[in-house]
Amino acid sequence: MSSLVEYEDSESEDESLDQARAGAPGCAQTGPSEQNQEAVVCNNSNITHNPPSFTPDRDRTVLKYHGNTSERSNSSLRPISQPQSCFDREIHYCSSRTAKDRHFRDTAAPLSLPATQEKISTLQTVSHMPQSFDGGLNPAKRHCTVPSGIRPYIPKRQRLATSVEKVDSKYPSERIPWNQTRESQILSDVSARVKPYLAQKPGAAGIPRRLLMSLEGHQGPVNTVQWCPVPHLSHLLLSASMDKTFKVWDGAESGRCLRVHTCHSGAVRDACWTPCGRHLLTGSFDNTAVITDVETGQQIVKLDNQFKVMCAVLHPSNPDVFLCGGYSSLVKAWDFRSCKMVKVYKAGIQQTLDILFLRGGVDFITSSDCVSRDSADRTLIAWDYQTTAKVSNQIYHERYTCPSLALHPLEESFVAQTNGNYMAVFSSEQPYRMNKRRRYEGHKVEGYAVQCEFSLDGTILASGSATGSAHFYDYHNARMLHTLHAHSQPCLCVSQHPVLPATAATCDWAGEIKVWH
Repeated sequence: MSSLVEYEDSESEDESLDQARAGAPGCAQTGPSEQNQEAVVCNNSNITHNPPSFTPDRDRTVLKYHGNTSERSNSSLRPISQPQSCFDREIHYCSSRTAKDRHFRDTAAPLSLPATQEKISTLQTVSHMPQSFDGGLNPAKRHCTVPSGIRPYIPKRQRLATSVEKVDSKYPSERIPWNQTRESQILSDVSARVKPYLAQKPGAAGIPRRLLMSLEGHQGPVNTVQWCPVPHLSHLLLSASMDKTFKVWDGAESGRCLRVHTCHSGAVRDACWTPCGRHLLTGSFDNTAVITDVETGQQIVKLDNQFKVMCAVLHPSNPDVFLCGGYSSLVKAWDFRSCKMVKVYKAGIQQTLDILFLRGGVDFITSSDCVSRDSADRTLIAWDYQTTAKVSNQIYHERYTCPSLALHPLEESFVAQTNGNYMAVFSSEQPYRMNKRRRYEGHKVEGYAVQCEFSLDGTILASGSATGSAHFYDYHNARMLHTLHAHSQPCLCVSQHPVLPATAATCDWAGEIKVWH
């Protein structure tokens, strides 16, 4: 502002005011009190939002403020000859200061030079705000921009919101329109199709026979599908795919994709719900296991296992702990509250295909691809969860790997899907003996990770097939009840609904999901 004013310490205060009045012959002269009032108006944050439009001249406004500041700091300013604006009298109505306030302000302590510069910067920022005061007399409005050296003030709450958005943009967890993400509360909605069955006692499981809907959206093989275990949220269907995404669908009514999660950089091999239905646990080939919030889609924790994760399972009595296995001889137990590895199980095998906790969570079973030429021990290994010791490795003696395991919901038994194209039954109590008189045959596995699952009452055992069919067996007599020709590609998983009778979801190697009733 050196081009507008000159500092002369030798001049008195009255002489500078007289020269300022003489420099504007075209306008009515304004007294010192009016100039003070004018400076107050410029700095007042409570200006009426819709005053008569007038664009203040930047140079003149700064000049007047210099004059007011010089009066308080006992220094004089001599303005260069330039016509002043006549808007002094036009904006007197904006000031709410009394004469007593102005007198107190005029007799305040003098300002230091840095404070004066700060006031000038503030005034420049205010004078360039898009507010007009010309009362419509000046149709050619000049839009001034904030100088490059001045940074506008941003409230703290807005700064925090901006920082959160920047962090989330690095790890996108959902790609859904903004309104749908914020307004649609999927955990508070109850499906109209599921609601009538909530008050009823669960009946006998049925067998689905006709197609209800087809869900398309995955670009790669779908490894697993799973209904939400919470009854009033059981219309939600979770799917994990090799296309690096896992999705949540409305599998009961509309068939819409409610959430798309893309927090993994590798294929999502396994996924499951937490018992509360609010979080998802996923394991991926990018070496990570992730806990995700279903409602917001945000990552709660992301843990690096340092190997490709093939399976991830929650502890049945302590859902804050989960186990991860994969392309490693180790099985790791994590506590996602502290993000620390709490236990390590060393098996000395090549990779872990599946993990199954037995009832109570005291022991668990791991399935591996370790099959020697002379003995098939260590294909299924029983572990003590607390001591990390092997309980038994002489459970299954046939030379077939077991890609998946399933626990009976009521009885003390579990089944293992084998690459021998049958499912074997084992006791879930020590010494974990296999029932050699009962086998579930008739489907093909042929090296695919075909999964098996029990119905809620334990009477029906369902399995996929490499031929694309879904097979339903009577658990007690091992008789095949029905074969559903579901897909043209290998059917990898069959998930039976926990509430709706005779309802199941299937997925295949081509990325298609179907719901049957």
